[in-house]
Amino acid sequence: MNHRFHTTKRVEFSDTDMAGIVHFSNYFRYMEIAEHDFFRSLGLSVVMDHEGNTISWPRVKCSFEYKQPIRFEQIIDIYIDIEHIGKKSLKYVAYLKHNEQIMAIGHSTIVCCSYDKDGLKSIEIPQHFRECFSQ
Repeated sequence: MNHRFHTTKRVEFSDTDMAGIVHFSNYFRYMEIAEHDFFRSLGLSVVMDHEGNTISWPRVKCSFEYKQPIRFEQIIDIYIDIEHIGKKSLKYVAYLKHNEQIMAIGHSTIVCCSYDKDGLKSIEIPQHFRECFSQ
């Protein structure tokens, strides 16, 4: 299943090191920003109430493959493709591009959880969310 979502991000000076290159940790922030934008585009949030429960999507696995350095003030196109919708988890890939060139590829696995004062508990992805992801 493929669901392509697109957003953009301008690289801020605070995202870079002394050479003006984006610090590796910020790639994960960019992927998370795109994930939040993706959920919002579907009328969802990564933390929201659903049928009396608070639903959240913690990460259980994240990685990046760095292809080219991203630099200060570049406009980055970030694409999200859903790779797999499981019973309780969602896997997606994020492509960070500049001028149509792939700069980095990130992978993330997030798990649908209910949480309250006693903590997190993984749950099946609610049907409403499945329908939104399958649009």
